[in-house]
Order: sequence, then C-alpha cells, then structure tokens
Amino acid sequence: MTEHETPAPELFTWEFATDPYPAYAWLREHAPVHRTRLPSGVEAWLVTRYADARQTLADQRLSKNPAHHDEPAHAKGRTGIPGERKAELMTHLLNIDPPDHTRLRRLVSKAFTPRRVAEFGARVQELTDGLIDGFEGRGSADLIHEFAFPLPIYAICDMLGVPREDQDDFRDWAGMMIRHGGGPRGGVARSVKKMRGYLAELIHRKRAALPAEPVPGEDLISGLIRASDHGEHLTENEAAAMAFILLFAGFETTVNLIGNGLYALLTHPGERARLESSLRAGESGLLETAVEELLRYDGPVELATWRFATEDVRIGGQDIAAGDPVLVVLAAADRDPERFDGPDTLDLTRRDNPHLGYGHGIHYCLGAPLARLEGQTALATLLTRLPDLRLAVDPADLRWRGGLIMRGLRTLPVEFAPVGPSATASPGASVQRSGGESGEEGWTPDRSS
Repeated sequence: MTEHETPAPELFTWEFATDPYPAYAWLREHAPVHRTRLPSGVEAWLVTRYADARQTLADQRLSKNPAHHDEPAHAKGRTGIPGERKAELMTHLLNIDPPDHTRLRRLVSKAFTPRRVAEFGARVQELTDGLIDGFEGRGSADLIHEFAFPLPIYAICDMLGVPREDQDDFRDWAGMMIRHGGGPRGGVARSVKKMRGYLAELIHRKRAALPAEPVPGEDLISGLIRASDHGEHLTENEAAAMAFILLFAGFETTVNLIGNGLYALLTHPGERARLESSLRAGESGLLETAVEELLRYDGPVELATWRFATEDVRIGGQDIAAGDPVLVVLAAADRDPERFDGPDTLDLTRRDNPHLGYGHGIHYCLGAPLARLEGQTALATLLTRLPDLRLAVDPADLRWRGGLIMRGLRTLPVEFAPVGPSATASPGASVQRSGGESGEEGWTPDRSS
C-alpha cells in the first residue's frame, strides 16, 4: 500500500494532539518520510522511523542554521523561537553548525558539567519538597500549575544565578512562552525581548563583579562568562543566547517530563505500583529505568527542532531538495516496532532502551542530566509523599497544549489523602521563604480550543 492509495491521517488537530500515536504509526508504515504543511504554513518533511530518525539527527548535511531554509515569503520567520532574531539571541546551540557549534558547546560544557548537576541535587530536592509543602494539606492540586511548571523554572534560575528577587519575572516570561500553542505570537516575542534585556544587564553586572578565580558553587552565568578555550571567550551576545536557550529549552521539557510521566503512571496502575514498591525499599535502579521509559513512551519533545537540507539528500528512500526543512518526529521513532519490542506498552523495567528523547549526535541535549535529575526527584517525591494519589478527572477530560515541538498537558488535576500542613496553607509558601513562589499565581495555561 502506498501513501497515495490511502489518505494520510489529519495532523496537528486538537484530536491529534490528544493522541498522535495512531497517526504516527500510519506514517511509519505508509509514508515514513512525509511532506506536510504545518499549521504555520511552512511545508516540511516529517521523518518517523527510528533508523531514519537516528541517521537524520546525525547527518551534517542537515543544518540547524535557518539561513539555509529556502523559505517562501509567506513562511518567513516561522521556523524558530518567536522574537529570537530581533532580540539577537540566534547564536545558541539550536541554531548553529560546526565549527561554531563545536566551539560554543565545548565552552558551555565547561560550565555545565555532570559534577555541577550532581551538586545541585540537594537544591532540586529542597524546591520539590517546598512546592509539595504548599498543597499537601489540601488533598488536591493541579500538578502542572503548582508543581511541574515552577520546579524547573526556579531550578534553572538558581543554577544560572538569577537573584531570587528577580525569579518571578522569569516565571512570568516563561509562562507566556509555554502558552505559544494558542497565545498570541507577539506575546512570546515580547517575553523574549524582556528576557534578553534582563540577561544582558545581569551578565554585565556579573562580569564586573567576577572574582579572579572560580568560587565553590559558582553559578552558570558566571561560568559562561569565565569559560574560555585557548584564550577564546564567549561574547556577551553568545553568553546571553546560551543562558536564554538553557532556560527556554530546559524548562518546558522538564515540565512535560514530569506532567506526561506522572500521567502515564497514574493511568498504568500496575507499573506505578511496581515503582512505588521499589521506592519504599530504598532502591534507585527502577526509578532510573522508569524515567528513561517515560521519556520513550510519551516524551516531552514530540519533534526535534528544525533542520534544513544544505544539499539534495535522500532519507528513507525519499529525495529531499536543498533548502527544505526536515523535522524528526521523536515520538514516532521511539515507538517504532522495528526497534522496540512492544513499543506501545509502558514497561518501566525496559533495559534495551536507546530512545531519542533527548536527541542524538552533536546536538544531543546538553541539559539532559539536569532534566533527568529533576524528573527522578519530582516523580519519586510525589509518589512517596502524596498517599493515594489519583487523577481528579476522567483522562478524556484532560487537554494537551497544541504546539509543534513540545508535547505536554495544560493541567493535571489530582486528589490524594491530605497530609502535613493544614488545608489553609497557601500554595508554594515554603518556596516563598526561599525567595520564590509556586508559579500558580500570575500564570494560567493556554485555554483556547
């Protein structure tokens, strides 16, 4: 059967957003490299099979630089983060190729080491406990508003070195960005512009006060300023762009990892019970494989970010012209039965699991260790601290944010047996004492339909 004999499923509708996996299964079988018009009007190729996806992610003939897009007039400026070009935030790892990518990643890696992430574990746990303190006495919560959203925002702000008194501004800007599926495009661009101005000022202040030698626990922005390779430093624009993309790319992926992951556990009681039993026994091995399986099963990033053919290429038997955009569908590749046994089954013990949830090749996610740490800490703490945790609504009533790259729930209402503080405790009170708020006040998810 060919693509032309059977009509392709309708993509990017609200129904599709709820459960895209049947459509992706059809594409893998009938049109594994499929050209489609996106909601923005841009035409792009979707790559859906695992082998093709892995090859494409590592193919250096596919550029990350939007300058290689042979875009028609109606599609100009619709392939990146709204406002990043005008805000001079283009020189980050998602938009550049070697040798600039190699240089910047090497410099940034010096300030974003696994050791730094591991040392940050205690702060992630503190933030996690503080947020749960704010609602555990009520017996109910919206775990997107009150937990999954604020946790990575405050974590990455702390790691970057954003002063506590300024972190609510970052929460508001990030809230506008996460609404991009239905909110006004101009609103995202305005938030990007405000963030750019703030980061420029913060980098200038930190550069002026930077001690000659690193100090224990030095923040990430100071590390970016200090980073050098054979005497070559990041420019101020590069440092601002890198701080921006670490926040922009890092927070929403973690929001969705926690939200999607918890939803999967709540709708698979057998797997959840297995994980809870392991946690009660003080084990960590199942938690680690569980997070990897949740990343594969319903991961936070549905499509990898934009790539553009720099010459005519052939992917999966399909000819792609120079200048054409290519989007690797990670969600489809990670459920390819040619690579994964029982791909539509959630199996927290899965060992053979080379999922593409954080990409592959030179653009593999630099922040993956931090996201894994946050995901493991968040899920383990929620499951152990909230007795009888359950969905407060029918799964059919939940809504997913419409968007191209990310996949995540708008809300996740839950109920549980009240514990700890009284029911009158205000959300996020514990975190406020540490200099922040829960993220519920001043932020509401996209409610368009």
